[in-house]
Amino acid sequence: MLEAGVGEVRSFNRLLTERVGALNDHYLARGRSLGESRLLWEIGVEGSDVRRLRSRLGLDSGYLSRLLRSLEAARLITVEPHVDDRRVRTVKLTRAGRAERDLLDRRSDELARSFLEPLSEAQRQRLVAAMAEVERLLTAALVEVKVVDPSHRDAQFCVREYFAELAERFDAGFDPALSIAAEAGDLRPPAGVFLLATLRAEPVGCGALKYHGGEPTELKRMWVARSARGLGIGRRLLHELERRAVSEGTRVIRLETNKNLTDAISLYRSAGYREVDAFNDEPYAHHWFEKRVG
Repeated sequence: MLEAGVGEVRSFNRLLTERVGALNDHYLARGRSLGESRLLWEIGVEGSDVRRLRSRLGLDSGYLSRLLRSLEAARLITVEPHVDDRRVRTVKLTRAGRAERDLLDRRSDELARSFLEPLSEAQRQRLVAAMAEVERLLTAALVEVKVVDPSHRDAQFCVREYFAELAERFDAGFDPALSIAAEAGDLRPPAGVFLLATLRAEPVGCGALKYHGGEPTELKRMWVARSARGLGIGRRLLHELERRAVSEGTRVIRLETNKNLTDAISLYRSAGYREVDAFNDEPYAHHWFEKRVG
């Protein structure tokens, strides 16, 4: 299926670049390329730092620098050191830059309308739905999953957000001090492993394993940011954790969860986990699950 789809993807890309005007050096009839125009939009009215722009757009540092110099020479942006950290460069739109961005916005709306106007209402609905699905799938393909130390700042961010969501969703709130511990030392090799999911270099999910020698391995810290749900990140994290558990000789994975985490419960059941009797005294748990993986 992978190779069979390559030709269709390339055909779609050719049509899309032609239709949106990416082949024209004067995008939307303005005197700049699509890259420069997109950069103006991405900087936004609030401004942005260069590192965020680079990771957000996936641009090479040299190419991004050339785009910024071009926009700066046109007096559309300013690039200055951040007030709190001079190593960070901040980009802001000038008054002319904001006016240019507004014009590009209007012309982008006109281009989008030109996609839809020739079609019937039913065709418009099909096209918009198809575009939303393509965007979702392409975004999912940008997600990266890697092993990090549980003390890494992005790992700590995910754990804090995870705890905050538990406190919000549990009937009686959530206090980590009352829950069964899973400290950083428990989740780094050889005692365990911590996986981090990122989207455009931003942390959007995590999951961990806690090994117990010949005893069942524990699944811990499974969380996906609300903004990234629907991209299959939870299932991808779960699959990778299972793969790593098997490579360490694990035969059974266990987990416990709260009744209010219905999306997580649905994920575990669909992935082959079966409900079992309580195997620990986790005070926030209502369901205990187990899966044989080896």
